[in-house]
Amino acid sequence: MKVATHNGSFHADEVFALAALALLGEPIEIVRTRDADALAAVDVRVDVGFASDPAAGDFDHHQKGGAGERANGVRYASFGLVWREYGARLCDGDADVAGRVDQSLVQGVDANDTGQVVVAPILDGVRPMTVSGMIGGLNRRWDEQLSPAEERARFDEALALAGPIIAREIASAAAQQRAVRIVEAAVSAARDPRVIELERDVPWKEVVVAQAPAALFVVYPKRQGWGLEAVPRELGSFTNRRDLPEAWAGLDGPDLARVTGVDDALFAHAKRFLVVATSRAAIDALAEQALRDA
Repeated sequence: MKVATHNGSFHADEVFALAALALLGEPIEIVRTRDADALAAVDVRVDVGFASDPAAGDFDHHQKGGAGERANGVRYASFGLVWREYGARLCDGDADVAGRVDQSLVQGVDANDTGQVVVAPILDGVRPMTVSGMIGGLNRRWDEQLSPAEERARFDEALALAGPIIAREIASAAAQQRAVRIVEAAVSAARDPRVIELERDVPWKEVVVAQAPAALFVVYPKRQGWGLEAVPRELGSFTNRRDLPEAWAGLDGPDLARVTGVDDALFAHAKRFLVVATSRAAIDALAEQALRDA
């Protein structure tokens, strides 16, 4: 596949777009040019050409009126346009995984390129380093003189940085989506809708908070044995739908076993959101008490 992008300074949107195309598995040759004849001779044009038409190989957003926006208002830059076309394919055909990557990586890059603020600083002069900043930092400084070969080496360095970031983000999103499906199955199979039982320690809050309004606690395996954790009222909240019993708060070992009557009880957090036991039978007994006494 022969792909063209503009020459001169490079930005995260076209670098990530090109890195995504390279992950498709087909050998890719990248030409950096604005020459009309050279652009017409390639298979795909990214961030150059003033057209957005995947069927024709065009992924640009600089034309009058741009290239559209997502439902949430984040406008498409070249990375988003390429991802919209090929993201699911790069995620083994899973559109849900591709959507997660769009949220976690692609939209931030697009917004930075289209001049949209999605994160506001709370301290003057303090801004987080972003992947867009990392890529942009590889461009020639104002006081540097680089040969064309050196400029191309910087561009290739940026591509080498972007590819693994995309691959890792895909792997992370796929893991998150597998967790969603495991937790959704557990919610459907719950014997008591107040207690969601998981046989694996997977991220559960996203699903349980949104899809299990009756759930108060989640049981799951931990390295020490088993945990019983309170469900927060909303994502990111430290307020629980129901706290664990006050008498358990901050106790561990024999003290917790004495108060609960459960010999395998190990530890109860002082904030009353987590209790741990060495056995499944013990954590089930603690769950029964939490439902009754909290």
